[in-house]
Amino acid sequence: MMVDRILHAKIVAPLDKIPTIGGKKRPRRLSIVREFCLNTSTHALPGIARSASIHNRIFWSISFIGFAAIMIFFIVKAIMAYFDYPTSMDITYIREWPQYFPAFSFCNGSPLRYDQIMGPFLSYINATNINSTTTADTFQLSDLWDFLIYKSNINESVESYFFSLSSMLRTCTYNFQPCSVQDFIPFLSSSYGLCYTFNAKLTNSYTDSIRYINQGGGDGNLYLGLYVHSHQYVPYTANSAGIIALVHDNTQLPLIEAAGLELAPGRKHKLGYRKKTAYFLSSPYTSCTSEISPSMKAMLEKYRGADYGYSETICYQLCEQKYIYEQCGCVNPNLWNARSIVKPDSEEIIIAPLCNITNQCYSTAANKIWTSSSLMNKYCLDCLQQCTITSFIVQASSSRAPLEWEMNDIKAFVENSSVSLPANWSITWREHIYADYLAVNIARETNIVETNSQTATMGLVDVLSNIGGQTGLWIGISFLSIMEIIEMLYRLMRHEFHLIRLSIQGNR
Repeated sequence: MMVDRILHAKIVAPLDKIPTIGGKKRPRRLSIVREFCLNTSTHALPGIARSASIHNRIFWSISFIGFAAIMIFFIVKAIMAYFDYPTSMDITYIREWPQYFPAFSFCNGSPLRYDQIMGPFLSYINATNINSTTTADTFQLSDLWDFLIYKSNINESVESYFFSLSSMLRTCTYNFQPCSVQDFIPFLSSSYGLCYTFNAKLTNSYTDSIRYINQGGGDGNLYLGLYVHSHQYVPYTANSAGIIALVHDNTQLPLIEAAGLELAPGRKHKLGYRKKTAYFLSSPYTSCTSEISPSMKAMLEKYRGADYGYSETICYQLCEQKYIYEQCGCVNPNLWNARSIVKPDSEEIIIAPLCNITNQCYSTAANKIWTSSSLMNKYCLDCLQQCTITSFIVQASSSRAPLEWEMNDIKAFVENSSVSLPANWSITWREHIYADYLAVNIARETNIVETNSQTATMGLVDVLSNIGGQTGLWIGISFLSIMEIIEMLYRLMRHEFHLIRLSIQGNR
């Protein structure tokens, strides 16, 4: 019996069938990736794609991974170098026009007038019974300073005890045009008493208050004739006769105690200056600032209309005074002007009292803050470098003065001043003039200004160039190579979307 066997064949279509477009086969994922590897400009990938053996493929794969790792290392180094914000200082010399004439500050070499202070001082000594044996000839210098501190702490003016400008200034010309006492602004110095500044920048001025170098057709020349009245110096308050002078920027508070030049009588002094500026980059390259704190603003307002800017030195003085005040209830009397303190645990600004000279608390506290990094970080954290620093390099020279033909005019000036004359003036007036008179001539040496500008040594363009060099060196990637990768990803996405669309249509 013949049994017919019927074989049933079942044709099953593959799940991952190749989609078609217009009768043409659509490339698979692997085909898209392989096509990219064969055609890309990136090195090593074509070698992997066309390798006929597994050993060859492993060789090119290891080479690609190794050089890609080295490339990434150098790219990270380049990016980290950028975020270190490296800088350099570029020095240039420019002819500055128009150029402002600098500010000029000076003080008498001794802060106190004997004929003005001894009467009130002895009355203070007698009233307080500090030392009943004190006389005008025998007194303690510390008692004298404590007297001035006492007057300052009760807000009484002490200016009458110092040398007034009208008693010292015999002659003043700027660019050979006369100037006067009204062209100076006064300020107090704990070391030199009442001092005076010519050509400071002023606030509340509707016109430009700073004089130009070429104003009035001149070439920037200030001439002062000064008489110091050394016979009225209080004993032991000075160890020399003359004036203390400083050439500084118009917006810079005169730190005359630290940077002042000592000029002796009997000479005509010439101070030739050259201007020098330094500009620093702001954050993130440096931590420089020009912001004035409330306590510094309150201090600068004491400078009678001067429009002075931020000073790193003053900032450190104020933070020192704040710490001393918290420890002692008073502040360092050697920093007479830095008395504006932000009251602890509040935003209130107070004028702190000065400590007595004999009070050792302030010196102990000052030593403590200057030797403690933690205290400096707490109290002086805002004391940052200035973003712009303008300085003047001064060359000093002198010649003998005054000459004979000036003597009678100087004699008349001294006799008409408010300062008492020496007892033997009528006989020895010439000797007194040679011992007390001096002239100062401030002149510009050149209009060429040395400019030091801080510049960034690495910008975004430098970083991109560095990265491009590393990628091109190690694996040959460029921006066009990245576009090839984007094209491959785009084709893979289209392939996936097409498969998803076919799956959705098949489920309907």
